[in-house]
Amino acid sequence: MTGTAPQPIFLADYAPPNWLIEEVSLTFRLDPVATRVKSTIRFVPNPDAASRDFFLHGEHLTLIRASIDGTEVTPDLVEGGLTAAVPDMAFTWEAEVEISPETNTALEGLYMSNGMYCTQCEAEGFRRITYYPDRPDVMAPFRVRIEGGLPVLLSNGNPTGSGDGWAEWHDPWPKPAYLFALVAGELVARDDSFTTMSGKDVDLKLWVRPGDEGKTAFGMEALKASMKWDEEVYGREYDLDIFQIVAVSDFNMGAMENKGLNIFNTSAVLASSETSTDANFERIEAIIAHEYFHNWTGNRITCRDWFQLSLKEGLTVFRDQQFSGDLRSKAVCRINDVSALRGRQFREDNGPLAHQVQPDSFVEINNFYTATIYEKGAELIGMMKTLVGEEAYYKALDLYFTRHDGDAATIEDWVRVFEDSTGRDLTQFRRWYKQAGTPRLMVSEDFNNDTYTLHFEQETPPTPGQDEKLPQHIPIAVGLIGPNGDEVVSTQVLEMTEAKQSFVFEGLGAKPTPSILRHFSAPVILQRDSSPTERAFLLAHDTDPFNKWEAGRTLAKEVLIALSTDEDASLEAYLDAIAIMLRDDSLDPAFRALTLGLPSQDDLAQTLFDAGVTPDPQKIYNAQQTLWQAMAEHLQDMLPRMMAEMEVSEPFAPNSEQAGKRALGLGLLNLLNRLDGGAAAKVLYDRADNMTLRLGALGYLLQVQKGDAALAEFRSQFDHDELVMDKWFSLQVYHATPDQAAAVTEALTKDPAFHWKNPNRFRALFGALGMNHAGFHHASGKAYALAADWLIKLDPVNHQIAARMTSGFETWRHYDADRQDMMKSALTRILATEGLSRDSQEMVGRILNG
Repeated sequence: MTGTAPQPIFLADYAPPNWLIEEVSLTFRLDPVATRVKSTIRFVPNPDAASRDFFLHGEHLTLIRASIDGTEVTPDLVEGGLTAAVPDMAFTWEAEVEISPETNTALEGLYMSNGMYCTQCEAEGFRRITYYPDRPDVMAPFRVRIEGGLPVLLSNGNPTGSGDGWAEWHDPWPKPAYLFALVAGELVARDDSFTTMSGKDVDLKLWVRPGDEGKTAFGMEALKASMKWDEEVYGREYDLDIFQIVAVSDFNMGAMENKGLNIFNTSAVLASSETSTDANFERIEAIIAHEYFHNWTGNRITCRDWFQLSLKEGLTVFRDQQFSGDLRSKAVCRINDVSALRGRQFREDNGPLAHQVQPDSFVEINNFYTATIYEKGAELIGMMKTLVGEEAYYKALDLYFTRHDGDAATIEDWVRVFEDSTGRDLTQFRRWYKQAGTPRLMVSEDFNNDTYTLHFEQETPPTPGQDEKLPQHIPIAVGLIGPNGDEVVSTQVLEMTEAKQSFVFEGLGAKPTPSILRHFSAPVILQRDSSPTERAFLLAHDTDPFNKWEAGRTLAKEVLIALSTDEDASLEAYLDAIAIMLRDDSLDPAFRALTLGLPSQDDLAQTLFDAGVTPDPQKIYNAQQTLWQAMAEHLQDMLPRMMAEMEVSEPFAPNSEQAGKRALGLGLLNLLNRLDGGAAAKVLYDRADNMTLRLGALGYLLQVQKGDAALAEFRSQFDHDELVMDKWFSLQVYHATPDQAAAVTEALTKDPAFHWKNPNRFRALFGALGMNHAGFHHASGKAYALAADWLIKLDPVNHQIAARMTSGFETWRHYDADRQDMMKSALTRILATEGLSRDSQEMVGRILNG
């Protein structure tokens, strides 16, 4: 690596823009390698600014000409943009630049994907399109003209005219440049419409490449459900004449909420029973909702600067989680959300990449599209709702929309709305935004003379740059269960504000069993000594679905920890509790499927490390296999009968009822597979009529080393479908044994279908390697070296994806000295690469030094 280290940007240095914009007009003359972009921008002085200096961002642009009020000027081209002498009054800036979409492999700004032009401008991609003040607090209405020899020419807003080879669009709602979008290509649309609550008809279009029309029905229905839900729950109505979604195969994100023209990764919108799993359908439904909900929480109200990113993302994630819970199973959705939070965000919060929900600084904003910003940010919204109550929450949101419509707002604005609306002082709660790390919540108890007391103590470990932590404001939802299994105290929200705090419950005839942190009411790690007998009791009797699941998970984790550290492990309590749970037909099959699952190997490694024990990936893998085998043997008499009960006789539908049955059926097959050597999996694979069952059965065949024929047949059937082939790549690596994971991955990099420049394909292969915990951390270190080789290769082509995937190394300090040395060597090699991007420099530097 050469050159100076990239310099951080600080929240404390924020200053208002010197110039605001009244209106923008853009003309695009499309050409693969020489697109011309003409911009006409009306600038006005910002009365709140301290300077009239004029600077426009710009990268990878060739300036053809520029003028101010019609007079040609020669700006000074500087690093990252240009400067010019301008009048101390309103003026019109015009410029023409040339860009090359075809060679733009970073997939930022305007680029090409298999002959189609498309854009990605968040966070700072617009500066690759033309010279502009590319910051979110500069908002303006846009007029766009597109000229090119393609049949479909799309941009934000409403269509205002079109003809042979041209189209014009107008977005009347002021927006920052990161929400700009353009798409042009050979596309076909699924058309529909939606009538808003005020009676306005909105045209809906879901654009795809010819041949993908059959995979659009579910996405369209999800969009209409989202529009209806946002009206009914939040009172938010859509505000343009048309809403459009475009599916793009080369896309770094899942999707992007550009005003009126959402651009989606194909994996986040295309669906059919033949090619998509139940998990795909659920993800698509949630992402479509998320991007649509951004119309108000992100577009109409945007963020002042990128330090406020969670203002739009945390709130919108919370809203899409609510939506999924209302359409599907609240309990199952909540468990899945918390599992994802613990798997991604807790790991992030407790490692070198820990950062605040509202960071104080960053080097490259692309590196802060993290689980902390999104998932932890959503948990903060949920805590606020818990603290103020449902009615007060929606009253505060109404005030937020009224007060800040059209604003580039801050997190401080958001919290102040709640204070003004409810009269509550949330000064201490703000610490959740400013302190990184996951609090530990230690619990003890006593019972005397019919009085039960819970004692809580909170502590947040140091994180990079933050050694001292102040107590957080933690809502703790608690219920108490009597010895006979009846609930003696229904859910109460205890508000903890001190480092140590006790809560008293009086008038109890016998010592209860506490159900603490119901619905996972705060993103903390709960630490409390309790017996396997108590956890089995909670698994049987707790009325809170989350804590019922948590009891089973904790039982399983204790057994696995003992097995992986060569301690005596008592399996009976867990196995008996699981059998009772499975037999309970009153429980949702999806819930039973989740409870039947085991904690991930990565989760176990993190738990061991937190306890001061160096995790051994191979022993963790062996422990998991041992427990799966014990479960299979313990439950073998009920497996065939229950699997038959979970069969779906109706035609496939991606609803929660059918998906739950398929999930439980596959969970049971995972156990039976260990007893019959793949016989039942082969039968299921041969007769499966949907991708959920077909892929699940194929995975189990690979698990017992009998999947070669099915794998070849699967490829033969689906080699034309890029999204299904992503599954084909992932499955082989995910189910590879620890000894074979690196070799399988390396062999697949040589497969002609490994299109490594496509983000989906690269993530499919190397993301699966990272998820194969024992394989990635194999003692040979081969996976570390292979991952480093490919990240170095990818970085100059697509620095965003390369930088994000370096996070696979973030736990390098958790393991033994040999593994640490090999991971450090891989990271050092990446960092020493000539011309390494700012994104990867920052990520690797934080991982190594955190």
